[in-house]
Amino acid sequence: MAGAAPATASAPPAPLAERAILRAERVSKRYPGTTALDEVDFQAWRGAVNVLVGENGAGKSTLMKILAGVERPSSGQLWLEERPVSFRTVHDAAAQGIGIVFQELNLCPNLTIAENIFLTHPFTRGRFHLDRARQEAEAAALLRRLEHDLPPDTLVGDLRIGEQQIVEIAKALSREVKVLIMDEPTSALSAAEVEVLFHVIGELKRGGVGLIYISHRLEEVVRIGDRISVLRDGRMQSAARVADIDVRWIIDEMVGHTTLAERPAARPRTGPTVLRLEGVTLPGAGGKKLVDDVGFQVAGGEVVAIYGLMGAGRSELFECLFGLRPEAAGRAWIGDREISRLSLPERIEAGLFLVPEDRQRDGLLQNLSVAQNLSISSLGALTRGLWVDRAREAAWTGEMIERLHVKVSSPGVSITSLSGGNQQKVVIGKSLLTGPKLLLLDEPTRGIDIGAKAEVFKTMRALAESGLAVVFATSDLKEALSAADRILVMSQGRVSADLPGDEATEELLVAASTRSLTRPPAAAAAAGAQEP
Repeated sequence: MAGAAPATASAPPAPLAERAILRAERVSKRYPGTTALDEVDFQAWRGAVNVLVGENGAGKSTLMKILAGVERPSSGQLWLEERPVSFRTVHDAAAQGIGIVFQELNLCPNLTIAENIFLTHPFTRGRFHLDRARQEAEAAALLRRLEHDLPPDTLVGDLRIGEQQIVEIAKALSREVKVLIMDEPTSALSAAEVEVLFHVIGELKRGGVGLIYISHRLEEVVRIGDRISVLRDGRMQSAARVADIDVRWIIDEMVGHTTLAERPAARPRTGPTVLRLEGVTLPGAGGKKLVDDVGFQVAGGEVVAIYGLMGAGRSELFECLFGLRPEAAGRAWIGDREISRLSLPERIEAGLFLVPEDRQRDGLLQNLSVAQNLSISSLGALTRGLWVDRAREAAWTGEMIERLHVKVSSPGVSITSLSGGNQQKVVIGKSLLTGPKLLLLDEPTRGIDIGAKAEVFKTMRALAESGLAVVFATSDLKEALSAADRILVMSQGRVSADLPGDEATEELLVAASTRSLTRPPAAAAAAGAQEP
């Protein structure tokens, strides 16, 4: 990398606590056809949470990859503790004290938790033999620090995405770091797990670690951040102390306006019933029911949120409906057609589609282009004889890219070249191209910025107004309250409350989501209205 003298070289040295521990100076990153970063200056301060925000595609992840040695800049210079540095690989950066928790999990599903944590720096006996007992003991200690009791010998592939996120964080904490980069670390965590993580972040700050923190949860940013930098379209837009700004300032700097999703006005359910469930049950280990006797109806034109904490059964219920859990019992109808015994393709043909929580593992084909990922579930409608009608495919996918505001230089580029939020838009677009009657979305705004969230909610509303039934699962209170006509709350596998959107409050939803249900849902909802 070409370098320049530090900008502060002629000034008196600042006190140690006030020096930037890691700096990027005029860093650019160019790919064929696009510039991801354009002469960006960025500073991470010692013993502080240095927040980085921006819309999807603004360049946040690219900058973090350069700081962590995953990518090399096209031009510019990095400085670590006032020394010019150049990282050839992520292992090179780690050796110099820079760790990273990736937004898209970087784990090996066929290895255990302990093996994943110590994959790059294993404990050995006599230099040649793995010390598995020590690795598992150290892994258990790290998990206890994060207040989790997962067995260290559990295969990572058997964990849910939130548990995998905990393993990713534990892996980062397993090494001594000077700088720890955290890219959307709370996106798959429950509220309780977020509190534990914030406690750990506080410990790291007190130990002098410089933390670089990326999040689209702006209230979270204001709560724990010390300094904030805003990227817009690959350029550094602004920087400030968090104590001097508020959420509205952040949104304005990110997107140039302060548009937020507005709470919908109360609307009567006038459409025909699109989804009807009766007694849906999914057995779990040890006699526990992951989904326990769930039944409800959704009308055409409704946007229904299913709110609950991690482990409440939201994702499992969607998997039952989509035919991914053959052991599930109960009955389900799309319109007048019972789908309980249909295969997955038959359920899609009946008008059902699921946008999964884990877009990387379950929603995308990494070796295909953006256009191919969009059209993959609609090839039957695009096929003429033995051939795909490429002109029609291009028209469909181009219209969907424009409709969902996917930031992409060309529909033919690899899906892996898109930011996480734009990849999520592609998964949503893929589902819409199948022409569903009922759309299930599991955490549809995970990893999506505030501007893109508003676009997703606007799209959901437009689909509902066209007669589609939309059901989305979320662990975000504000999303449920701002986007839904009706909110179902799940707790321990059961529906603990069914509330009109205009009557629901944060207090009601929290009370219902943490209640051990021993009464019928209607009684539980009524009782929740009287509980503190």
